[in-house]
Amino acid sequence: MDLRSELLKSIWYAFTALDVEESGKVSKSQLKVLSHNLCTVLNIPHDPVALEDHFREDDDGPVSTQGYMPYLNKYILDKMQEGSFVKENVDELCWTLTAKKNYRPEKNGGTLLPDRDSFRLWCLFNFLSEDKYPLIMVPEEVEYLLKKICTAMSAELNCVELEDYISQDAVQQSGFTVWVFLDMMNSGKLTRGSDRESLSMAIEKVYREIVGEVLKEGYLWKKGQIRRNWTERWFKLRPSTLTYYVSEDCKECKGNITLDHNCCVEVLPEKDGKRCMFCLKTLTRTYEMSASDTKQRQEWTSAIQTAIRLRTEGKSSLHVDLKLRRREQREQREKRRAAREEEQQKLQALQGEKEEKLAELELLREAQRQAEALLEQEEQRRRQQREQLQQALEVQLQEAEEARASMQVEMALKEEEAERQRKRIRELEEMQQRLEEALHLEIKARQDEEAFRYAQARLLVEEEERMKALMALQEEQEELILKTQREKQELRQEMESKSRALDEAQQQLEEVRANRHRVDQDVVAAQRKLRQASTNVKHWNVQMNRLMHPIRPGERKLSIGGSSFPSVHAPSRRDSGLRRQRSEGSNESKENVDSGGGGGEAERRLSQASSMDIP
Repeated sequence: MDLRSELLKSIWYAFTALDVEESGKVSKSQLKVLSHNLCTVLNIPHDPVALEDHFREDDDGPVSTQGYMPYLNKYILDKMQEGSFVKENVDELCWTLTAKKNYRPEKNGGTLLPDRDSFRLWCLFNFLSEDKYPLIMVPEEVEYLLKKICTAMSAELNCVELEDYISQDAVQQSGFTVWVFLDMMNSGKLTRGSDRESLSMAIEKVYREIVGEVLKEGYLWKKGQIRRNWTERWFKLRPSTLTYYVSEDCKECKGNITLDHNCCVEVLPEKDGKRCMFCLKTLTRTYEMSASDTKQRQEWTSAIQTAIRLRTEGKSSLHVDLKLRRREQREQREKRRAAREEEQQKLQALQGEKEEKLAELELLREAQRQAEALLEQEEQRRRQQREQLQQALEVQLQEAEEARASMQVEMALKEEEAERQRKRIRELEEMQQRLEEALHLEIKARQDEEAFRYAQARLLVEEEERMKALMALQEEQEELILKTQREKQELRQEMESKSRALDEAQQQLEEVRANRHRVDQDVVAAQRKLRQASTNVKHWNVQMNRLMHPIRPGERKLSIGGSSFPSVHAPSRRDSGLRRQRSEGSNESKENVDSGGGGGEAERRLSQASSMDIP
């Protein structure tokens, strides 16, 4: 912060004090007086004609601050020379003008600040205020200043009262103004328990340290260069110089040590009866000094090293550097707070998306449960149908076996018919093998369905694990900012892959259903063939019943006693018809071996026919 900016802060208070109507304008006569006083305290010649020439077109009306600012910079501030005036005199002039209008403390007790302390607090406020108009001080800087004052008094700050002041609406919206700050100090609540003299000394010390840029001051013993004797001096350390005086009134200066990057501080051992010694080395001389104790030596060496560091870095003021650092820290805190708010908003958005995805997942789970229930019902129904079909097939196979056993005698007499029946049995066995293969295919389809269910459950478990990972991401707030987009893409890809897996599973389910439909068709065809075989067996039995007729007893006796010659029986028309019907029946019975209907009756009639002679 340069000297011109500091002067403009004080001049701004003086200009606003002259604006009685608070319209942003001041009359020309008042500006003449202000300009003359500023030239006097800045030790520059005053040119009243320049002011008249600058405001030639506005002789009768008031002059605005925009119009006075160019004149102030050109004719006053550009002509000032640093070191040719005392800045405190400029501050006193501006304080006098602004205090008459704005500073009216109520004299109702003994806690009011003296005018000198109020002026120093006003200067401290200007130094620590923000570089924008109207001048305000943020609560952090107010707390910093109050802590410095309380530390100088060896007292403790009343943080509760300070929080009450900070919580006011006007302070929260715009910050502390200098008049609110002075009223707060006049109330005595923040420094309760401290007397007026201690407060004044603390304000004086903080004023010298911050505004006067005195890093440290106090008595030290110094060793002379020529006489080599020890003399006690009052030392005052600033960022660029270390000056020592005869006494603390600083009236008689005995020396001035210029500090730069070539200087250094070293701690010396005890000698010549002096303890806590240290030396300051420059290019031309080494200064030996002794502090009162080890703590003072440490404070002096640290302060001198700080001053050397500021000179090396090209900085002119320690507290300006500290103020800039605190401002940067506040800005960084604001940025972090804004980033946290933005991150919180993103987390809320992610939470909403997560809730939506959880709702979708719950819907998918509900649909899956319903599908599983339907599949379970369908599977139970198919299992019952298979059991019924298997029982029917077992009954039919058993009946076919019985029919085949009953037809063994007939097959011995009728080899051709038996061969055809065996062929039919082989066909039925092949059909049974195909049915078993179909059952194996259905079992394999069931296994594939179980594998699909397992894969789907595994996908759900993976989805839950990813949801848990998403919950863990909430705790890793700093990393989530960098990884959020990538995780969203991965989650989208995973949902797409799951959708594809679900589609593939549905296709597999459709294939299983198609296979099951084909197996059902094969079973229906087998049943139809079995019914056809049963019908054919029944038809053959009917034909056999027609061909067989009983032999009367009289016919046998007639053939024995009627003639002595053996009788030759000519084939009758009935016998030829019987043979033709038998051949036709044998052709039809080729397809009806496995049917059990009428098999027992045919065996009984064949046994009767074998016990009788056919005429």
